[in-house]
Amino acid sequence: MDADSLTYRIAFASYRSMTLGLARRFGGLGVTPEAFFTREARELAALTGVRAEYFGDRRRQETLGRAVQEAAFVRGNGISALFHTDAAYPARLLECDDAPAMLYFTGPAEAAAARHSVAIVGTRHCTHYGADFTQRLVADLASGLDSLLIVSGLAYGIDICAHRAALGCGVPTGAVVAHGLNTVYPSEHRQDARTMIRQGGFITTEYPSWTSIHRGNFLARNRIVAALADVTVIVESDLRGGAMATARIAGAYNREVMALPGRVNDTYSRGCNELIVSRQASMIRHAADLTDLMGWSMKAAPGTQQELSFDVPDEYRPVLDALRASPDMTANDLCVALGLPYAEVSALLFRMELDDFITALPGNRYGLPSK
Repeated sequence: MDADSLTYRIAFASYRSMTLGLARRFGGLGVTPEAFFTREARELAALTGVRAEYFGDRRRQETLGRAVQEAAFVRGNGISALFHTDAAYPARLLECDDAPAMLYFTGPAEAAAARHSVAIVGTRHCTHYGADFTQRLVADLASGLDSLLIVSGLAYGIDICAHRAALGCGVPTGAVVAHGLNTVYPSEHRQDARTMIRQGGFITTEYPSWTSIHRGNFLARNRIVAALADVTVIVESDLRGGAMATARIAGAYNREVMALPGRVNDTYSRGCNELIVSRQASMIRHAADLTDLMGWSMKAAPGTQQELSFDVPDEYRPVLDALRASPDMTANDLCVALGLPYAEVSALLFRMELDDFITALPGNRYGLPSK
């Protein structure tokens, strides 16, 4: 892309109220980014049906002037400025009309194309319960899923726990920030941001570098967090806050939402409990809840007998899959999971136990045998 084209695209994407949906409508009417800034206001108004005041000459010239400086900043700092028509623009965002017309990336934007993308967000005042759950969830997903991306907002609390958990597991993680890429906020997370880039993750934003840090931008960026993910997990939140907004947005995008339950009198579990009770979110207890909801197949743990056996009877496979997803299930649990009568499941479990495919546990529970 030549410099002029980049400048026009930056200016176009940063113009007031511009979104992916509006940019597409202009494009459908033949108004390219260059035409937006070079044609007469009355001509654009007649073509688009938008009031001429929207295309005010002074506003357009000011926007174009800032874009000239931004294009130089982008080129000088190795930043990818992806317009919505670029092949590398994240495909998940193309499903959302209110997504940005342009995104700026530090780090490989292709990481956003991971087959399994999970957003993990929550309060900045996380407890040990929330932090520990986040660590375990990311570790379990990392061990069982290929092509995994963890998305969050680089904020204090659950966000940074999610990023650091991914880094510790060697999984790419992407942060959506509410300011330009000329800074990192909060500054305490600069080293984390550098490590994210080194390990194949990214920092992305819709905001040019001239944008000042503003509270409203943090709320706006939540829609990008939700849009980049197949499923959004709310770990801890009060009844109001950014995580709850992200949950609502993800639901509006028809993306799955999950929430970690907590004690009813815990402040930072009230939001999660409300999401579950109101059926705006599915309950999550462990990674298997998420992969079951999404229909994602987890890799079998290395060294299990089932992984090494090439002659697993077809009738055994549903039971083995259920036990891999939820260890220590009872016979009744398996009846529900498999949709089979108790007598049939009981006989099947007896045969599988004799063949050493499962192990009987106390309390009429069953598990996979250790190697």
